[in-house]
Amino acid sequence: MTSQAKETTDHGKIRRWAEMRGGKPATVRDTAAAGGEAGILRIAFGDEEDLEETDWDGFFDKFEAANLAFLYEEETPEGEPSRFCKFVARGP
Repeated sequence: MTSQAKETTDHGKIRRWAEMRGGKPATVRDTAAAGGEAGILRIAFGDEEDLEETDWDGFFDKFEAANLAFLYEEETPEGEPSRFCKFVARGP
């Protein structure tokens, strides 16, 4: 079985994918802009020291402002739930 990445901009789908795997919205610490703007987006799956948890509303505001898409896998090649994800620029 091969695993294949999917892409979405659907907020509900992103949130469900993350929460089903124990993930929470986060930003990379020390990347926030002056004025309180959120920094680089990530999904946190534990106590990563360089990540700071945020709320979903602020997370998706930044997601839209940066014109991002969510690239993710549903399962690993072994059929287990995958935690692979990253944020990419939206296509034209």
